[in-house]
Amino acid sequence: MALHLIKLAVGVDDLSHMKEVQAGRRKQRRQGPRSPHWVYTRNTPRRAEELVAGGSLYWVVRGVIRCRQELVGFENDFDEDSGKKYCRIKLRRTLVPTAPRACKAFQGWRYLEQECVPPDLSRGDTGDMPAEMAAELKRLGLL
Repeated sequence: MALHLIKLAVGVDDLSHMKEVQAGRRKQRRQGPRSPHWVYTRNTPRRAEELVAGGSLYWVVRGVIRCRQELVGFENDFDEDSGKKYCRIKLRRTLVPTAPRACKAFQGWRYLEQECVPPDLSRGDTGDMPAEMAAELKRLGLL
């Protein structure tokens, strides 16, 4: 059974905004067109092998799990200026929309077991209604 991560997308309004933010960060870092997207975290997951074997990073946008990105790997590094270690979480660039599921705020990242992940959205699944409405209906248990 796959193991996943969940992380807050702070300052992101919706999926289109998340795509813009990630593209801007890749451009700022001068990443090549085939390089994976990556995000920083302070602590390296201890269960990294399980995560890379089919796991994804699920993004919480404004209190709701909205999408995921497949995990590619992890890279430890050291910031010489601050003297602190950090980890890069490498992700495939493709954002896969998921069924909206409410999620309380937390710091950093958390492990997410397979039985707790929301299903991926296929074309037509709540895509016909506004995202806010779908999220509210999901929060109320009506979707």
